[in-house]
Amino acid sequence: MTARETKEQATPPDSVRQYAVAREAEVLAVTEALKLQDALPEVAAVSLAGILAKLEVIVGADRDISDPTDFPWPHINSVLRDLRAIAGVLPPHEPDRNTTRADVAKHLKQAAALVESLEEAEAAERVR
Repeated sequence: MTARETKEQATPPDSVRQYAVAREAEVLAVTEALKLQDALPEVAAVSLAGILAKLEVIVGADRDISDPTDFPWPHINSVLRDLRAIAGVLPPHEPDRNTTRADVAKHLKQAAALVESLEEAEAAERVR
């Protein structure tokens, strides 16, 4: 069997490959978001609105709260209410669709390259 025949046999159906690419793209996007979240403590807020934004990111990031009535969540929500009353409510962030599309395309391209690399490595292993 030639290397090409082996690769053709080992190539998964398009739907399986597309799912693998989408899953890897999601992992890449989440990793990027977590890196930004991890960098948040290094960013100095220069206004009450900045402090409010940072707190909203922190509260929004912890989605696995087992009991939102346990300390410190009611206290943090109280601080958020106070800051909103003083600084005003932040306008909802609506990213530019072109930026979002570019980010999605970047992650899909990286994921497709990764999946292709993994498929080639698996095919090479089968040839051995």
